[in-house]
Amino acid sequence: MKNSIYKKKYITFANFAHPLRTLRLNKLLLANKVLWLSTFLLTSTATFAQQTISLEKAIELAKSNNIDLKIADKEIEKQTVLKKVAFQPDPLQVQYQGGQFNSADYDHNVSVQQFFPLGNITKANRQLQEELAKLAEKRKALSSYEIEKAVTLAYYQYLYGVSIQKLNSELNAIYTKFLKNAELRFKTGESGNIEVISAKAKVKEIEIQKAQLEYDLAIYQKQLQFFIQTDENIVPDSNTALQYTFLENQENTKAETLMTDFYQQQISVYQKEAGTFKALRTPKVGLGYFAQTINTESLFQGFTAGLQIPLFGGVNTTKAKAAEISISQSQMALDRNKMILNLQKEELQNNFKKQQKNLAYFQNEGLHYADQIIETAQKSYANGDMSYWSYISFLNQAIDIKKQFAEATHSYNQSAIELQFPTIKNN
Repeated sequence: MKNSIYKKKYITFANFAHPLRTLRLNKLLLANKVLWLSTFLLTSTATFAQQTISLEKAIELAKSNNIDLKIADKEIEKQTVLKKVAFQPDPLQVQYQGGQFNSADYDHNVSVQQFFPLGNITKANRQLQEELAKLAEKRKALSSYEIEKAVTLAYYQYLYGVSIQKLNSELNAIYTKFLKNAELRFKTGESGNIEVISAKAKVKEIEIQKAQLEYDLAIYQKQLQFFIQTDENIVPDSNTALQYTFLENQENTKAETLMTDFYQQQISVYQKEAGTFKALRTPKVGLGYFAQTINTESLFQGFTAGLQIPLFGGVNTTKAKAAEISISQSQMALDRNKMILNLQKEELQNNFKKQQKNLAYFQNEGLHYADQIIETAQKSYANGDMSYWSYISFLNQAIDIKKQFAEATHSYNQSAIELQFPTIKNN
């Protein structure tokens, strides 16, 4: 639509989120679509009762429903189960021998032999599995952090849509009143028909924008529902303050703690992995038992003992060195991503302060000016002390201030949430 009083702002969330699209309808087609759209939305609302939910509850539901977190739980469970196989003896060897190996008679020999690992290999395997289970927990913590960020962004995106709807309703009330005054002035001969036509066009434009905003709000709701991963028609609690509450202390520690914990745990895994490969270079001891016939007379039996010595243990030595290299790589990745995170936080902090200052102006002065302009202009125009064109000019100025306030709040929320949840690099 041309000369729209709204500038719709959209957020691109995590990679799995769909980007929002601006609804652009041609005026010639819009008249036929508005009725259908309104009917569809009303029918959907009637069919699926909406359930209001707080941000805390939304995050809680998202974490309990999220498939990725459930997969992470299974990975933790798997690594915990694997601790039970830390002791890994070789397969039992059972051998039968029949033939003339003692004399011309056909004799039989049955032997059983089992080799067991020596040294710290069992302990090393158990420690490695314990560290792998902890690493799975750290990965889950990172995924949980990303889900919390995505839900928070979607939640306040919806609240932004609600604020734009409220502004649209306020504008509709203002221009409806203006239309009544214009019609009265036209009837009394105080003004021309141009004022009435202009007012009707503006009211119609606001009604069309209302239908568009309802459609956008439905999109925002589905995004929130997607992140929560529920079939329920969930919407944010309308009593939630439009301005996001920024937690100053959390932003300085949570992201860095999660990232540091992940990489340090990864280093621990590689350390235990190196220890496991080194332990594999130790010999294995074997015990056996045999029973046989001699000249078809039975039963002759005995025991055997032996060692398996890894003469060619270079493979495990090389693997241990590779694991030690991985330790260095993880440490370097941690140092690099710490630097990236700190630079990112400085950039986000500067943007947050800018948005905070901009929002403070509208809260402390801008909105007050807008209300004064509207009130004074309406009274002056109704009393005939202001021309139509002056009235429209002042009204547009006040509306623009209110529109900028809504956008400033939205921009502040985005910057605050991004600062609260800076992106964590874990590769």
